[in-house]
Amino acid sequence: MSASNLDKPINRLLAALPQQVYQSLVPYLQPVELPQHQILYHAGEHYDYAYFPSHSIVSTVAIMENGSTTEIGVIGNEGMVGLPIILDTNYTNSTAIVQVGDGGYRISAKHLQQELNLYPELKRLLMRYVQARIIELGQTAACNRYHSIEQRFARWLLTVSKNIQKDEFQLTQEFIAQMIGVRRTGVSEVAGKFQKEGIISYSRGKINILSDKKLEASACECYKLIDSEFSRLLGEREQ
Repeated sequence: MSASNLDKPINRLLAALPQQVYQSLVPYLQPVELPQHQILYHAGEHYDYAYFPSHSIVSTVAIMENGSTTEIGVIGNEGMVGLPIILDTNYTNSTAIVQVGDGGYRISAKHLQQELNLYPELKRLLMRYVQARIIELGQTAACNRYHSIEQRFARWLLTVSKNIQKDEFQLTQEFIAQMIGVRRTGVSEVAGKFQKEGIISYSRGKINILSDKKLEASACECYKLIDSEFSRLLGEREQ
């Protein structure tokens, strides 16, 4: 891939790198399609590639013995899929599923680890990213325990919208319920309420956010806390 195709990275994590370090990664970054519902990794599999979503959303989920799922992380254009590679393990016990399909880039584990050894700046940034993910994991666990379905649903929609930079995306209620670990009827009730209040429109699996302010007012504090932490660790100013 030529450097000209990646002069301005859409992925915020890549954009936070010093230019010299970023340009060193460019020859190894491969454009990939990330279609909705594609499983990038199953639990127990080795990570052969790290993925940097552009306008896609990838969820890391825990799958129980009875088949039920709970989302433990949301990865969009602020990050990468493949933390085990950074930690030099190449192994995970969670499953990575594309929620919102669009595209992104991938780099082999071999080449990413090679660059980590060459550039301390890359290692520092990715270790800060690991810290942000740990914070997200803890906050999500607290959110699932203490906050209502309505608050969690609003937080989740805001996270998706921010990370794909769009107010409209395709997702079924069943899939949303699986991601936030609730019954579909609960999601249907909240979606119906939000439609009546003019917060979203929802039809045939397509969600359109009509009012960011109303949606933020319905969300718990977890959204702003996690979002500000990623912005801080990526060296971004608050918008």
